[in-house]
Amino acid sequence: MARIAVIGAGMGALAAAARLAVAGHRVTVYERTETYGGAVRRFERDGFAFDTGPGLLTLPAVWRDLFVKTGKEPLEDCVELVQVDPSARHVFADGTEAVLPNASRAGVVSALDEALGPGAGARWGDFLVRAREAWDRTRRPLLEEPLWPNWTVLADREPYPAVPHKRLLRTRRAGTLAEVGAWELRDPRLAALLESHALAYGLDPRVTPASAAVLPYMEHAFGMWSVRGGVRELARAVYERCLARRVVFEFGAEVTRIVEEDGRVAGVELAGGAGRASGSGGGGVVEADFVVAPGAGRLAGLPPRGRGEVAPQRGLPSRLTVLLALRGGRPEGTAHRTVVHTRDREGELEALFGTAPAPAAGPTVTVLRPGDPALVPDSAHEAVTLSVVVPAGTEPGADLVESVLGVAERALPGLRDRVLWREVRTPADIAEETGVEGGSVPAPALAAAGGRLLHPANSTALEGLFTAGGWAHPGGGLPHAGMSGALVSGLVVEGPEFRGSR
Repeated sequence: MARIAVIGAGMGALAAAARLAVAGHRVTVYERTETYGGAVRRFERDGFAFDTGPGLLTLPAVWRDLFVKTGKEPLEDCVELVQVDPSARHVFADGTEAVLPNASRAGVVSALDEALGPGAGARWGDFLVRAREAWDRTRRPLLEEPLWPNWTVLADREPYPAVPHKRLLRTRRAGTLAEVGAWELRDPRLAALLESHALAYGLDPRVTPASAAVLPYMEHAFGMWSVRGGVRELARAVYERCLARRVVFEFGAEVTRIVEEDGRVAGVELAGGAGRASGSGGGGVVEADFVVAPGAGRLAGLPPRGRGEVAPQRGLPSRLTVLLALRGGRPEGTAHRTVVHTRDREGELEALFGTAPAPAAGPTVTVLRPGDPALVPDSAHEAVTLSVVVPAGTEPGADLVESVLGVAERALPGLRDRVLWREVRTPADIAEETGVEGGSVPAPALAAAGGRLLHPANSTALEGLFTAGGWAHPGGGLPHAGMSGALVSGLVVEGPEFRGSR
């Protein structure tokens, strides 16, 4: 039985803790804040409740696997999962709307043909076939296995089978997501649909590799899911599973340093003084045989990179979220998620990834309208969440908030007249909850692009030290956090020969 210290109670850390405890280890989680979940939090006021992190779930199989491997109660006995249908409603720049069914290729093809004109659905359907090929080529090395020692194979090879394109008397293949949209989809609305999946993770589609086609494919193939009571309920269920497996939690305990002896991890040092720590908030050194740390390289003694692989991503954008308590109930048949696309995509990209000011037309806004009775005081009210990508480390002003509301009214007419109150969540709030400078939000690992969108391996240069969570392999997003926990558990239990579950 090994002593394992887990730094932070984010979702990847919780997944690792539960699996390691089941393997017979003595696991203690040290969390500097007073609760668990990392960015998966909840805001409550006057009978309204909102997720302040992810509002929807993809690949629930990752969390089902965790519950199968850590106890007798399956995930569905602990939380209620609801498949969202339609998957999304898209309001495009020209006012065209498309409502896409969940996890149905034929349904999506038909919906796009009806909304955008004959042929649009077929082009999107053909793209999904190519995206599936990219998924099949990268699924195991990017999601289910520790990062390969020869990770440059993933960095240099583009797995997306782009269609040959005649351009300036030369035959070229799309290398970026924007080129896929322009050359293969050949409709600005389909291109906006494609690019919105990258933008949601703060990725610039003009330089994001074509392999990012796996992002819309995941949504198409595995569906979009909500959690009754909010995604925070998933965090609660994982936390309670940890408690049931006798994981110990120390809240208000900030780890300031990884302790090393003779080239191997020896423990962690807590803020607050010298000597062995004895409880929540206590300072000193806690001995440990293994340490599981966040992957952002924020702690002294945490090597910023693992065994010869890529450096961690830096400077990714963050999110601005506006929580709205509305008078009036949610109409029957309302889509859970609506994406309102900007009328100035180039201006939006330059504002996010360049130096231009925010476009007057407003940003792309995601509108979540859950229709969950657990989130509102009664049926005469509605809880709505608006979210946009913003540069990390910025403090968005009132003008941007008003712009977001104006864009959202394209999908929800009369929105401002229904507002009882609003709560604005900024990158500073994300930074406070997660400890990541500027409130940056990590993207999933992607192949190609010279390894720029790979993440550091779960193993590190310091023996006995592992990293889990969105800033470690395989990157950001709820399913990826769960996968990182599984990979760390496998590496601790089985050693460096672990190659993933099969």
